[in-house]
Amino acid sequence: MDKVLFGVMPYILLMTAIVGAIWRFKSNKYTWSSQSSQFLENKTLFFGSFPWHYGIITILLGHLLGLFIPKSIVLWNSVPLRLYVLELTALALGFLALFGLLALTYRRLTNSRVKAVTSGWDVLVLIILLIQVVTGLGNAILYRWGSNWYVATAVPWMWSVLKLQANPDYVANLPLITKTHIFNALLFIGLIPFSRLAHFVVLNPYKYLVRPYQVVRWYRKGGPTANIVSYK
Repeated sequence: MDKVLFGVMPYILLMTAIVGAIWRFKSNKYTWSSQSSQFLENKTLFFGSFPWHYGIITILLGHLLGLFIPKSIVLWNSVPLRLYVLELTALALGFLALFGLLALTYRRLTNSRVKAVTSGWDVLVLIILLIQVVTGLGNAILYRWGSNWYVATAVPWMWSVLKLQANPDYVANLPLITKTHIFNALLFIGLIPFSRLAHFVVLNPYKYLVRPYQVVRWYRKGGPTANIVSYK
């Protein structure tokens, strides 16, 4: 089973993501960005979107650092205090992301206006993201010092996949919750071109959080035209 999940499926899902992204951009590039629902409901969106994006993007950047500079991570963790700071910071960011994601999920499933424009893809994305965050927190709580064993097991496996020599043995002995976290991440990548996750693929993800105001012009029949300032 490990050979299929971590030796074959990575290539199937990666190719699905690449081909799907090209197809979507070529066939309907105007759906590439996430459809905004801020006009439908704004308060809960604000309290969910900011903690979710800041938490999850920072965690993803940390994972990328471990992928590209694993020796530096091990060197940093060689001092216990720095290891504690890294682990506690990652755990706090995980809970921040979970809080934001739960708020966004609650909004989408309970607000009648937002729920009316929610598709099956949106529900699937929420499920995938919830599984990813919950299993990530589970790993952090149940199996401490994850930043150390991440660079010792998951990172070599990822490089073996990227080198087209996938070696499932690197992750074969990891706990079930960790394997679930890894495989769910592959599903996340495979879903990107076919859902709102497409807006995740940007050169500067933090720019999304500090984007400028957008002026929306409303036309009222028989009355003056008004400018409404809002976010994208």
